[in-house]
Amino acid sequence: MVDTSVSISGLVLDNPIIPASGTFGYGYEYAELFDINCLGSFSFKGTTREARFGNPTPRIAECPAGMINSVGLQNPGVEKVISEELPKLKECFSKKVIANVGGFSLDEYAETCQMLDGQEQVGLLEVNISCPNVHNGGMSFGTDPKMAAEVTKRVKAVTTKPVYIKLSPNVTDIVEIAKACEDAGADGISMINTLLGMRIDLKTKKPIIANKMGGFSGSAILPVALRMVYQVYDAVKIPIIGMGGVSTAKDVIEMMLAGATAVQIGAANLVNPFVCKEIIEKLPEEMAKYNINSLSEIIGGAH
Repeated sequence: MVDTSVSISGLVLDNPIIPASGTFGYGYEYAELFDINCLGSFSFKGTTREARFGNPTPRIAECPAGMINSVGLQNPGVEKVISEELPKLKECFSKKVIANVGGFSLDEYAETCQMLDGQEQVGLLEVNISCPNVHNGGMSFGTDPKMAAEVTKRVKAVTTKPVYIKLSPNVTDIVEIAKACEDAGADGISMINTLLGMRIDLKTKKPIIANKMGGFSGSAILPVALRMVYQVYDAVKIPIIGMGGVSTAKDVIEMMLAGATAVQIGAANLVNPFVCKEIIEKLPEEMAKYNINSLSEIIGGAH
């Protein structure tokens, strides 16, 4: 009998499979299709302090081995997530969830995280620092080690639950940023977020996405994600939740060998809503094929 369980910062998961934020809504949408309690956990839709309509349309573009999105953190705001979304989720999901938080200032990150930290259903906070920092020239918090550390410190100061910082791959040295977050008190790292990409419509001769560029995700980015997880695992002592192009049980094992303790599935959910369930069902067979008795024993095994 193989053991698929893993533990991230004290949170024990039956298996390492976690649908990524923005691809699984608030869970109950998928609960109409299958029993989502088979999941290790899931990261719900990126939540900000205020409600956001998101970016102008069109905001999705197809690619040969993935997609580009520029949704723009569309969500009802943290108060409605707590009062409306989490109670609906509780009816169909009995495990702890991961609260994904976006922000546009240090104060906003801290306030939103503090509110979600107080929710019994939330087991872990995932802080997305790929958002533009409007108080510092519009760059992302996640492209500057000092700013990444500052967000981490501010969130840790007002929370009690594990805090994982979600890193952008659109940087020169992701290791430097991961180490800055660890030094500032982060309990773990989530990586990677989407790569920056674009498509051009040949008929109009203009970018397809209204915002011109968006986040590129899908199977094409798996090698980049694996490389970055591998590099960061060598540099930090805190756990990593790996993601980026994962769509099969084999990909999950590969990501864990690179250094991930748990693995998020993103774009693949939008292609096949049953993909997480299918991966969970396939994992024992793949483990047996590669003589793996316990998934927790292979974490970082490629090093």
